[in-house]
Amino acid sequence: MAEYVRWFRDLGVADVPLVGGKTSSLGELYNTLSGEGVRVPNGFALTAEAYRDSLTKAGAWDKLRDLFAKLDVTDTKALSRAAKSARAIVYAATDTREIRQAIEASYAKLQKEYGKNAAVAVRSSATAEDLPNASFAGQHESYLNISGLENVIEACRRCFASIFTDRAIVYRKNNGFDQLKVYLSVAVMKMVRSDLASSGVVFTLDTESGFRDVVFITGAYGLGETIVQGEVDPDEFYVHKPTYRAGHRAVLSHTLGSKRIKMTYAKGKGAATTVLKPTTAAERAGYCLNDREVLELAGHAIAIEDHYSKAAGMPRPMDIEWAKDGADGKLYIIQARPETVASQRGAGVLETYTLKGKGHAVATGRAVGEKIATGKARVITSTRDLSKFKDGEVLIARTTSPDWQPIMKKAAAIVTDRGGRTCHAAIVARELGVPAVVGAENATTKIRTGQKVTVSCAEGEAGHVYEGAVAFDIARSSADKIKRPKTAIMANLGNPDLAFRTAMLPNDGVGLARMEFIINEYIGIHPMALAQPKKVASAADRRKIEKLTRGYKKPADFFVEKLSEGVGTIAAAFYPKPVIIRLSDFKSNEYASLIAGAGFEPKEDNPMIGFRGASRYAHPAYAAGFALECKALARVRNEMGLDNLRIMVPFCRREEEARKVIATMAEHGLKRGEKGLEIFVMCEIPNNVIRIDAFSELFDGFSIGSNDLTQLTLGVDRDSEIVAFDFVENDPGMLEMLRLAITGAKRNHRHIGICGEAPANDPEIAAYLARLGIDSISVNPASLIKTMKIVAEAEKKVR
Repeated sequence: MAEYVRWFRDLGVADVPLVGGKTSSLGELYNTLSGEGVRVPNGFALTAEAYRDSLTKAGAWDKLRDLFAKLDVTDTKALSRAAKSARAIVYAATDTREIRQAIEASYAKLQKEYGKNAAVAVRSSATAEDLPNASFAGQHESYLNISGLENVIEACRRCFASIFTDRAIVYRKNNGFDQLKVYLSVAVMKMVRSDLASSGVVFTLDTESGFRDVVFITGAYGLGETIVQGEVDPDEFYVHKPTYRAGHRAVLSHTLGSKRIKMTYAKGKGAATTVLKPTTAAERAGYCLNDREVLELAGHAIAIEDHYSKAAGMPRPMDIEWAKDGADGKLYIIQARPETVASQRGAGVLETYTLKGKGHAVATGRAVGEKIATGKARVITSTRDLSKFKDGEVLIARTTSPDWQPIMKKAAAIVTDRGGRTCHAAIVARELGVPAVVGAENATTKIRTGQKVTVSCAEGEAGHVYEGAVAFDIARSSADKIKRPKTAIMANLGNPDLAFRTAMLPNDGVGLARMEFIINEYIGIHPMALAQPKKVASAADRRKIEKLTRGYKKPADFFVEKLSEGVGTIAAAFYPKPVIIRLSDFKSNEYASLIAGAGFEPKEDNPMIGFRGASRYAHPAYAAGFALECKALARVRNEMGLDNLRIMVPFCRREEEARKVIATMAEHGLKRGEKGLEIFVMCEIPNNVIRIDAFSELFDGFSIGSNDLTQLTLGVDRDSEIVAFDFVENDPGMLEMLRLAITGAKRNHRHIGICGEAPANDPEIAAYLARLGIDSISVNPASLIKTMKIVAEAEKKVR
């Protein structure tokens, strides 16, 4: 019987043929990383040999072979019949004296370690599971919170039988595995009581873009099955690996999930019976993990990835399950396997989807992937409807389960009412390479079967379902064939949701990160209303602010956290390349449109040249708001360790104004030169060009804002359609202004770049800038590759 049981302490990654992928990985972690603080529950495994021997003694192999000989897995009724018969054969075959005795002896030892009444988890582990190119996640069954010898034996037999679930049979067929040459092992381990606390999943990359430099953590209250099934919208956290390794312990970003329900165990209905219960208002309003716990999990994840990468001799991103024990308050790692979707994408071909048309959004949720697809909707409310699904339709469902995979393979896109980015629908959509929108509340009631819809996941974190067929483009290019020019080609970026995927394009950093986008999209409240909430006059605005800032000690903390996380995400994505963040450059009318903004803003006849940019920062009317901006940026550089962040002052009219702003920034912890901090200025006012020698004494670099510089040089209101014909960026006067700015900056040994689409749209301007020796050109992400090609050609002409 000894060969039928192996304890975790005797297992490692080489033992997949013996105990399957899941258990061999648990053994590897238990043996190698426990000393580094990675907590793994102890347990034992019934080996694959026990499974094989029991089926051989029962004469089961020929019966199983007959069941699968001519099975068409696309025939769902035939599949269901064959799977049910196969499970019955295995269940009966594994009721042997040898297996019973092995479980009894080993279970008694486990009880001695954890206590006689300690419950166990009984988990399946297949010999073709958790491989780098096929995860088998969710294909077989596990049984939790099991106690009592007979219950443990029953759970083990049911685990063995689950090798032939409908979904596992289909998965093996689709991935080229022989149905009878994949064997099952069963792990019996200490039950981590996450039903009393929380649980979730950790990935050591961003699951949407494949970006490798972050740890992505999801979590919710209770058992983790609600996250996998897509029943809850979980909390999400990111931690930046390079700065974590350098000793900076800060969470990069937090996203609060709704967490409306949790899965726990039913009282008086059997130990393993689970129920869904609503969470409390306090649970929904708070995170299921505190920052210390998030960072502990991130440290464990990095250690696990490092260990597996070293063993593989190559980078090995990981997919990890965690659980917090409500009894002892500790965090445990309960599974770790290679990530098999985002990490497998080829980097050779770059594919960018761009929505060209406009449409009415009938549903909005979390975007999965970066693609766009159009098709007729098929609303599935019951498994009885699955047979009606046709190739190329858009699947609309409340949630999905592993049994749905045959129809999900046919879908052009997937939309679910519930779920987060690590739910079943999201995982399968990534594996299939189709766009999905999860957590799109009431999509099943808002969308009708037969209705044509466009599913867009190319607009950031939010995914949208639009009515009708909305036009979109797909741009494809080969990354390894792009000739990189000598001139740095940087990205203009304001949306943190696009940062990771943009960072994976060829680039030299971010030449313009727009702070006002983050304020508008992620904060929505006037900074002064948060800095001085007692001065908010409107009761309605006070209620809105109170709702948005609930959970924060002070309203100002909400602003600092949201802004620092938005800016920090962009800086982390491109680290250690330079990221230039422009201080807020709203006009007074734009500030007034924010919550409570009207009460803090003057009414101006011409806001374009009014109270904007540098004139605001030291002014009493905005000084308290500017202090919050500085506090957020200081947090990014100092606490998060993202010292690649540079700061740019916009619309700075005079040197005296520049000196005031620089002195004010220093007072708020942003001193030029300290810890390598560089401060740039926008070169967008003719006086910046005329007085460039003087401005060079105050700033480390310049970025030409071609829109405002053209406007003010030619005297053209760029917002006016009637004089748009006079807004000409290659006007001789404008070209002369560009020449003076670039040669002036060079004369003073200062960096100078340009942020705008003119070089991407006009090859002659690109050639002109290259001839003048501009240091960098910054364009929108969609124009990066095109601009590189144009500038590389322009540089040839210069030579």
